[in-house]
Amino acid sequence: MFPKSTHKTFSTKLFQNLRTHQRLEKAKFSETDFTISHYAGKVTYQTDTFLDKNRDYVVVEHCNLLSSSKCPFVAGLFPSMPEESSRSSYKFSSVASRFKQQLQALMETLNSTEPHYIRCVKPNSLNRPQKFENQSILHQLRCGGVLEAVRISLAGYPTRRNYSEFVDRFGLLVPELMDGSFDERTTTEKILQKLKLENFQLGKTKVFLRAGQIGVLDSKRAEVLDSAAKRIQGRFRTFIARKDFVLIRAAAFALQAYCRGCHARSIYVAKREAASALILQKYVRRWLLRNVYMQLYSASVLLQSCIRGFSNRQRFLHQKKHRAATLIQAQWRMCKVRSIYRNRQTSIIAIQCRWRQKLAKRELRRLRQEANEAGFLRLAKNKLEKQLEDLTWRLQLEKRLRVSNEEAKSMEISKLKKALETLNLELDAAKLVTVNECNKNAVLQNQLDLSCKEKSALQRELIGMAELRKENAFLKNSLESLEKKNSELALELIKSQKDRNDTLEKLQEVERKCFQFQQNLQSLEEKLSSLEDENHVLRQKALTPSPKSNRPGFVKSFSEKYTGPLALTQSDRKPVFESPTPTKLIAPLSITLSESRRSKFAIERHQENHEFLSSCIQADLGFKEGKPVAACIIYKCLLHWRAFESERTAIFDHIIEGINEVLKVGDENIALPYWLSNASALLCLLQRNLRSNGFLTTISQRSAGSSGVTARVGQSLKSPFKYIGFDDSMSHVEARYPAILFKQQLTACVEKIFGLIRDNLKKEISPLLGSCIQAPKTVRHAGKLSRSPRGLPQQSQSSQWDSIIKFLDSLMDRLRGNHVPSFFIRKLITQVFSFINISLFNSLLLRRECCTFSNGEYVKSGLADLEKWIASVTEEFAGTSWHELNYIRQAVGFLVIHQKRKKSLEEIMQDLCPALTVRQIYRISTMYWDDKYGTQSVSNEVVAQMREMLNKDNQNLTSNSFLLDDDLSIPFSTEDIYMAIPAMDPSDVELPPLLSEHPSVQFLIIHPK
Repeated sequence: MFPKSTHKTFSTKLFQNLRTHQRLEKAKFSETDFTISHYAGKVTYQTDTFLDKNRDYVVVEHCNLLSSSKCPFVAGLFPSMPEESSRSSYKFSSVASRFKQQLQALMETLNSTEPHYIRCVKPNSLNRPQKFENQSILHQLRCGGVLEAVRISLAGYPTRRNYSEFVDRFGLLVPELMDGSFDERTTTEKILQKLKLENFQLGKTKVFLRAGQIGVLDSKRAEVLDSAAKRIQGRFRTFIARKDFVLIRAAAFALQAYCRGCHARSIYVAKREAASALILQKYVRRWLLRNVYMQLYSASVLLQSCIRGFSNRQRFLHQKKHRAATLIQAQWRMCKVRSIYRNRQTSIIAIQCRWRQKLAKRELRRLRQEANEAGFLRLAKNKLEKQLEDLTWRLQLEKRLRVSNEEAKSMEISKLKKALETLNLELDAAKLVTVNECNKNAVLQNQLDLSCKEKSALQRELIGMAELRKENAFLKNSLESLEKKNSELALELIKSQKDRNDTLEKLQEVERKCFQFQQNLQSLEEKLSSLEDENHVLRQKALTPSPKSNRPGFVKSFSEKYTGPLALTQSDRKPVFESPTPTKLIAPLSITLSESRRSKFAIERHQENHEFLSSCIQADLGFKEGKPVAACIIYKCLLHWRAFESERTAIFDHIIEGINEVLKVGDENIALPYWLSNASALLCLLQRNLRSNGFLTTISQRSAGSSGVTARVGQSLKSPFKYIGFDDSMSHVEARYPAILFKQQLTACVEKIFGLIRDNLKKEISPLLGSCIQAPKTVRHAGKLSRSPRGLPQQSQSSQWDSIIKFLDSLMDRLRGNHVPSFFIRKLITQVFSFINISLFNSLLLRRECCTFSNGEYVKSGLADLEKWIASVTEEFAGTSWHELNYIRQAVGFLVIHQKRKKSLEEIMQDLCPALTVRQIYRISTMYWDDKYGTQSVSNEVVAQMREMLNKDNQNLTSNSFLLDDDLSIPFSTEDIYMAIPAMDPSDVELPPLLSEHPSVQFLIIHPK
C-alpha cells in the first residue's frame, strides 16, 4: 500500500492536507500523534506501527485450510474467494479488503429490503428489574439518534396516502360529499376541512398528513362504523326477539295449565317425603361431622404446637448468634479504632511539640538580638504586657464561652437522654453500632486530613528555617565586627546588662506564660471545633420544647453567662465603649482629676443609652412602610455610638436581656410575631453592613489550619456579601469580637422565636384536629336520632373544619399585621400543614373507628377546604403546604374507593398510594370497615402478598413503626434568611414622638438622613 512510507511521513501528510479540519488536532507532546474529536470526546491516536498494522495480508493457504474445517462456524467465517480474484496474480488480498467486500454485500442486502430498526436501551446500570433510570435512558436515546430521528419525522409528513385509497377509506365520515361527482383531490380536501384538520399538504397523487392525524381519522372512522353496526344489530335482534316471543307466549299458555297441576301434586308428595328425610339426615350428619371435627381438632392442635415450638427455637438461636456476633464486632472495631487513634494522637503531639519548640527558639533568638540595645527593652516590655493582657482577656472569654456551652449542653443532654431512651428501645443494636462506628471513622478521617495539612505546613516552615539559619550565620559574622567597634562602650553596657538580665528573666516568665496560653487556646479551639456541630444540632433541638417551660431560659445575657470565678471584676472592666490602647494599658495607677471626670461622664452617658434602648425595646413602635421601626432605630444608635468597633461592651447583652424580658411579660400572640420581624431585620442589617477586623485575621493566622470559632465567624461574616451583591471593595463597619457574639446571640434569638411560634400553633391546633378526626362518629350517632338534613349533625360537621380555617385566617392576619417576612410565613404554614398531616394520619392508623368509609369522605371534604384556603393565600405565603398533606390525602383516597377487592398490590402502591409504605397500607387494609355501603376491603391475595413482604422486611428494618414522626428542627439557616429577606434602608425611618425627648438620641433629630 505504502512501500516507502513511514509513520512520520503519514502524520506529516495528514497534517498538511487536513490542517483546517475542525475535528483534527495535533497532540501537544508528540509530533507524530494526532487527536480526533468524536461525539463522546477527544481520542488521541499513536502512529507508531500504524502502517504495519494495516498491512494485513491474507495467506491463501490459511484461508483454504480454515474454510475446509468441519465446524460450520469456522468454515462460514472464511468462505472461498471468487475465481477471478484468485486467478489475478498482480492483486493481493487483505483482511480489510475482505471486510470491505462483506460490508458491501451487507449494504446491498439492506438496500434491497425494508429494514426496521430496534433500539435496545439499558434501563439501569445495576442490572436489576423494576428499576428505570430516566437520565441514563434519555442519554442513550440522544446518543443513538432516536430523539433526532423522531424530531425529524414529526417535523415532516410521515403519513402519505393515494387520493383513491383515502376517499375509499374515509369517505364514509362525510357521506353527503360522496353523492356528487367530485374530483378525488377536491373530495379529499373537503373531507379534511370538514373534520377540521390543519397542517396537511395535497400533492399530485397523494395527500401528506402530519404525525397523529391518521390516528384521529381512524378513530372517527371506527366510531362511525361502530354506531352503524350497533344500529343494524339492534334492528335485527328486535325482529328475532319479537318473533320468538309470540311463539313462546302461545306455547306457554298451554304448558302452564298442565304444569301447574302436576307441580301441585309433586309438591305435596315431596313435602311429605322431605319431612321424614330431614329427621333421618339430621342425626346421621351430626354423628359424621362430630367424628370428622374431633379428628381435625386433635391433628391441628398437634401440628400447631410442633410448628410454634420449632419456629421459637430457630428464632432464639438466630437472636443468640446475632447478639454474639455484634458483641465480637463491637469489641474488635473498638480495639482497632482505639489503637489507630492513639498512634495518630502520639504522632500529632510529637509534631506539635517539635514545631512549638522551633517557634519558641526563633522568638527567643529574636528577643535576644533586640535586647542587645537598651532602647528596645522598654518597648518590648510594653508590647509583651499588652499582648499578655490581650491574651488573658481573650482566654477568659473563651473559657467563659466554654463553661456556658458546657452548662447549656449538660442541661439539654439531660433532657434529650430521656427522649433517646424511648427511641433506643425501637432501634436495632447492630444498626446503632455501625452508625456510631461510621461517625467515628468520619471524625478520625477529618482529624487525619487536618494532621496532613499541618504536616505539609510544617515542612514548608522547615524549609524556611533552613534559609533563616543561613541568614543567622551571616548576622553572627556581622555581630562579631560590631562587638569590636562597641568595645569603647563596655562601661555603659555593664550597667545595661544588669537591667537586661532582670528583663530577660521577666521575659522568660512571660514567654512561658504565653506558651501555656497558646497551648490552652489551641486545645480550646480543637475542642470547640468538635463541639460546634453538636452545638448546632442541640441548639435546634433545644428550640423544640414547650414555650412555657423554656421561657425563663430563653436567652442568657452575656454578663450572666460569664459570671463566676473566671469573670472580671467591676474594677477590672473597661468603660463600655472604649477599646484598650497601648497608652491606656501602660498608664500609671494614679489618675488625675480630669480623667476621673471623663470616666464619670462616660458612665452617665452609657447609662442614658441603656435607658433609651430599654424604652425602645419595651414600647411598640410599629412599622413604617413595612420596615420595623425598633430594629432600624437600634441599628442606627449602635452605629452612631460605635458599639460595633468596641472590644469590650455590655450594650449587646442589655439588648438581648431587654428582648427576653419583653417576651416573658408580653402577650405571646402579639410579642412573638412583632419581635420575629424586628430581630430578623436587625440581623440582616448587621450581616449586610458589618465586616471582620484584623483581630479575626490574626487569630486565623496564628491558628493556621484550625477550625476555631473566630475563623468560622469571620467566614460567615464575609460570605453573605457575595450572595447579596456587595463587593469586598465597599466600605463596611469593622466588627469586633463582642459584635460577632451579638450576631450569634441574635441568630439564636430568631430561631428561638420561630420555634416558640411554631410550638404555640401546634398546641392550639391539636384540639381542633382531635375534634375533626372524631367528628364522623358524632355525626353517625346523630344521624340515627334525626334523619333531617337540616339538623345539628350537618352544622357540627362543617363547624369543625371551619374552626381550622378561621384559625389559619387569624394566623395570617397576625403575621401580616406585624409585617413578618413572607419567608418565615411560608415556613410556618408549611410546618403547620406537616403537623396536620402527621396528626390525622397517625390517628387514622391507631384508631379503628376512624378507618371507615364515612370518615374518609368527611376528611376528604375537609382537605378540599384546606386546598381552597391554600389557593386563596397564594404560593408566596403557602409554599409547598399542599404537598405536605400527601400521606393523609392518599390514605383518604384509598378509603373512599368502592372496588378495593379488584385492585392489585401494584396498582395500590404505584397509582393510589405511592408515598405510603407496605406496612402502612397493610395497617389501613386490615383496620378498614365500611359503615355506609357495606363494601369489603382488599382481597385475601393482596393481604397475603403484603404479609410476605412484611415478614421479609422485618429482618432488615431498624424500626417496625408505621407512624410518622414530627420534624422538630429549624427549617432554615442563616444564609437562607439573608437570601430571602430584601435589603432595607434604615435612614428613612424617623424617631417616634414618644422617644424624641430623650437627650442621648438627639442626633437622630438634628441630623436626619
